[in-house]
Amino acid sequence: MGGKLTNTKHTLVALVEDKPGVLNRITSLFRRRSFNIQSLAVGGSEHPGLSRMTIVAVGDSAQIEQVRKQLDKLINVIKVSDITEEDMVDRELALIKVKATASTRSEIMQIVGIFRANIVDVAPGSLTVEVTGDEDKVNSLLGLLSDFGVKELSRTGRIALTRGSSS
Repeated sequence: MGGKLTNTKHTLVALVEDKPGVLNRITSLFRRRSFNIQSLAVGGSEHPGLSRMTIVAVGDSAQIEQVRKQLDKLINVIKVSDITEEDMVDRELALIKVKATASTRSEIMQIVGIFRANIVDVAPGSLTVEVTGDEDKVNSLLGLLSDFGVKELSRTGRIALTRGSSS
């Protein structure tokens, strides 16, 4: 009955009350169990007064299930689901400020176009690129742009919903 024993990335989605201290209680639970949170995204949900958290953590299925059950018991937590094995839609947003010269701008713009990303700021020595997609898409674009020199990077981390109708 035990889960997989290999450490894999798990995507947990929690519906929580939008109150002070909730985020701290959740992250403290992960800290006490010596789990590193790879990404954490929190924002409003379809329910007024409730926020949706998407947490990505690495561990084996049994460990993550134990953390999920403990999260479910926390006050202000309405529901927690591990959607790793479910059919889901996941996205990430990244802003990448890349070094750009007169001679490299057109090549950078071409790469950005291929990835259906957008240039959101132009400065004398740089371009700021906005990209939205799954983690692989963001990483691939980042890899190509790193050849020009990445000056700054900001990533949201994964947000995710299961596909199809809500239960």
